[in-house]
Amino acid sequence: MTVKNIIFDLGGVIINLDYNRTAEAFKRLGLTEFDIIYSQKKQESVFDEFEKGTLDAARFRDIIRQYIPQPVSDMQVDTAWNAMLLDVPDDKMLLLKELNKEYRIFLLSNTNIIHVNAFTKIVESAYGKNAFEEIFERVYYSCLMNMRKPDAEIFQKVINENNLSIYETVFIDDSKQHVAGAKAIGLTGFLLDEKQSLQELVKQIL
Repeated sequence: MTVKNIIFDLGGVIINLDYNRTAEAFKRLGLTEFDIIYSQKKQESVFDEFEKGTLDAARFRDIIRQYIPQPVSDMQVDTAWNAMLLDVPDDKMLLLKELNKEYRIFLLSNTNIIHVNAFTKIVESAYGKNAFEEIFERVYYSCLMNMRKPDAEIFQKVINENNLSIYETVFIDDSKQHVAGAKAIGLTGFLLDEKQSLQELVKQIL
């Protein structure tokens, strides 16, 4: 296989995540069953709808409040929800900049507007304004597309809009179900697990 295009997931692949930080933050607010309603592998429909952008931030916060026995502000909900977002390591940004010289690279993330606002600030603080837009040819966020991984339509949209050949394109994600979704339309998908760095996986692929 000749690789010319690489589609990257964001959370857990480019930006470091710690889901436990958000779970613990919500538990401190009184949402004791957060682990049941949300995880990397499975989540309630409210989170799916939020990622698709069919549920706005205000309604998302109101639904979350239904699980919390005490009054909480928008800021408290957002702060707990964003607690999982950590940093984008320098070595990953350097890797992406190097890949950008030889390959067409894209970002495809299941995310939501609260997270978009938060990680945009994280990236801008570390690397300057529009850092992702300068590295990636196109940036795709599920909440702005009204579709999400692992559904075929979101992969097909990226392929079609950029005239990519599925036979020259690889997809990297840290969720098994998303890699399976990519493979279902003919893409070559790779799972980044905790035992391997992104640099090691990219070297293995290329």
